[in-house]
Amino acid sequence: MKDEKRMGFVSAEQVAKLAGVSRSAVSRTFTPGASVSPATREKVMKAAEELGYHVNDLARGVLLNQSRLVGVVATKPEIGFRAHLTAALTKALIRRGSIPVLINTGETEEELLAAQKMLIGHRAEATIILSGSPPASFFELAQRNGQPLVVIGRSEPDADHVLAGNAEASRQAASAFISAGRRRLAVISSHSATPSIAERQDAFVAAARTEGLEARIATGRDSDYHGGVAAARALFSEGDRPDAIFCANDLLAFGAMDVIRREFGLNVPDDVALIGFDDVPESAWMSYELTTFRQDPVVIAARAVMLIDQRLQNPAAPRAWERVAPELRIRKSFVPAR
Repeated sequence: MKDEKRMGFVSAEQVAKLAGVSRSAVSRTFTPGASVSPATREKVMKAAEELGYHVNDLARGVLLNQSRLVGVVATKPEIGFRAHLTAALTKALIRRGSIPVLINTGETEEELLAAQKMLIGHRAEATIILSGSPPASFFELAQRNGQPLVVIGRSEPDADHVLAGNAEASRQAASAFISAGRRRLAVISSHSATPSIAERQDAFVAAARTEGLEARIATGRDSDYHGGVAAARALFSEGDRPDAIFCANDLLAFGAMDVIRREFGLNVPDDVALIGFDDVPESAWMSYELTTFRQDPVVIAARAVMLIDQRLQNPAAPRAWERVAPELRIRKSFVPAR
């Protein structure tokens, strides 16, 4: 019987009874800025600690027609850099006092719109979009409900943005290869490229063309290890083999490097130099030691949370564009000329 009585969450009424105060006194004690005497506060806090009481934030959010929920929308959040960014975002949101809700969704309009309706139905105070291609209706629904949107790594109307310097880094990669005497350039991307991946590919090709060189483009099915394997096999099985490859992300670079060394017996970087993008932890592994552009997930997450706070404080402010410049981390797959 004793165990049965202890089942369930401790209520404010139980705290009030043990403290010998009213239910409203308990509510005021746990409401920031509310008026309550020091003696009453002490009794309530002592009773709450003894019983293990915590405020029902969900119920409070319903009463106030708001919540501390923040949606994090991502396609394949378990893969590559997105996994580290998702982890950084959830940690930053928890430190903020928010409740992160991860929506692992596909890229179809129906799936994305269903995710957004669920977030609005639960009165999420903001949504952060990591990837995918949200339809116009996605943004219109959020706008009609006054929900702030922060988009990472892409450009969309009616949203605040955190962007990486994709084009700048890609041009830097091309320039570094050419300065080191590399002339047979290539870029590895994917058919299912996100806007960031596509921007890196296009900027690299354009930068090479400016120097009078044509960079070959090889694409795998997806922007992952297997995509890099397929793209590298295509590059080295026909035509003039490249001596420098810019990979639109590190996972593509890992697949390409394994094929170049294991299947074609070439040396990295003597025969083929590689530069990646993201600087996931595996880039520093002895098997790869990949030169790559670092995106700092902690910095990106902090900027995204900052944009949510700014938008909530000033809903009518112009749309914000935060740019986080990637930094070239030099390892053994390519060392630029000094």
